Amino acid sequence: MNEAIETETVTHISGLVAPGYEVVRDAFVQNFEQRLEIGACVSVYRHGEPVIDLWGGQTDPQGTRPWSKDTVTLVYSATKGATATLFNMMHQSGDLNLDRSVASYWPEFAAHGKSDFSIRDLLSHQVGLAALEHELSREELLDGTRVAAHLANQAPLWRPRTGLGYHALTFGWLTGELMRRITGRSLGNVFAEKIARPLGLDFWIGFPESHRRQFAPLVDGTPDPDELTKIAHPDVRAAVERLIITLSDPTTLFSRVLTTNQVLPTPHAQTWNDQSILEAEQPAANGVTNARALARMYASCLGEVDGVRLLNDEIVDAATNEQCSGEDAVLTSFSRFGTGYQLPQPAVPMLGPTSFGHAGAGGAIGFADRETGIGFGYVSNLLTASMANERRAGNLIAALKTAVEQQP
Repeated sequence: MNEAIETETVTHISGLVAPGYEVVRDAFVQNFEQRLEIGACVSVYRHGEPVIDLWGGQTDPQGTRPWSKDTVTLVYSATKGATATLFNMMHQSGDLNLDRSVASYWPEFAAHGKSDFSIRDLLSHQVGLAALEHELSREELLDGTRVAAHLANQAPLWRPRTGLGYHALTFGWLTGELMRRITGRSLGNVFAEKIARPLGLDFWIGFPESHRRQFAPLVDGTPDPDELTKIAHPDVRAAVERLIITLSDPTTLFSRVLTTNQVLPTPHAQTWNDQSILEAEQPAANGVTNARALARMYASCLGEVDGVRLLNDEIVDAATNEQCSGEDAVLTSFSRFGTGYQLPQPAVPMLGPTSFGHAGAGGAIGFADRETGIGFGYVSNLLTASMANERRAGNLIAALKTAVEQQP
């Protein structure tokens, strides 16, 4: 089905592409030639089979080590899609109930009127705990249980199910503690047992130093003064303009959420390349993986991949049922969520109305598309200056849409 390709351009591209999908390979090469890509990978599964698996470039700007088949890097909030998949899978197996209150598993969470929030509310960013009220040190933030205790004791910014606001980092501390309360184990360990190992994924939530050689350090992108003019969608362009202004004020909710009081600035290469941060389990933001693992995971949410299927159709229906949409109190723009998954929206359109997944700050994205049977993953070590995730990944997704439309 697949044919091996070896392409030599300004960079070195390796991997597999099935006949009919060459346009995606061309878009991948174009990202290096026109969009300053350093090192990256893109992968597509369709109906459980790989049709694209490409990697290329370097793990560092100096070109001292090529990006290889097994290279991984940090994918920021694309991690949330893995966490969402785990929670939906455990609901399917009866290990937890997404419609029960968080407090029924974690009694302390009920403080300050939070007793009615369900796990679905938590996973869809509706519990009003997007920012920490306490200023904690870096060491304290790496202890997820201590952070979770502070969050459990906070009053929500809104009443249950009356608003949404993107929990960029607190999502991880909350889901991590909830998983510990339900299973007695860390979320990273449960993810490894139930998803990563059965599917053979290079995907860690809590990255071991023993695999550090596989890691491509993140590289901060250079701010683009023409960024706004390059964003095609007018609503996305206006939203990014507001975010740029808002982020410059450290007192705004968006700035507090994205910097955690300046202790964990996100995205920021030097901060997040640190091994102590990579090793700490942060199920919102410190997943380390590659495109193949993202595509394979999402493909197995739609059907079997080498005999493994994670979610059945009924659970996918429930997981992709819209839980909330509207103006996001943190992002000050339109957001739309199912149970843990981003649903198609102007800033993250994916392949269309039947897609679900999650993008990450800096450019990584993984998603599934039910209509086409696609599982998609894109990962790069260059943290794009764009806050809309729409250029390099968008270029690949547009090419994939073209390829799919041309299939017989």
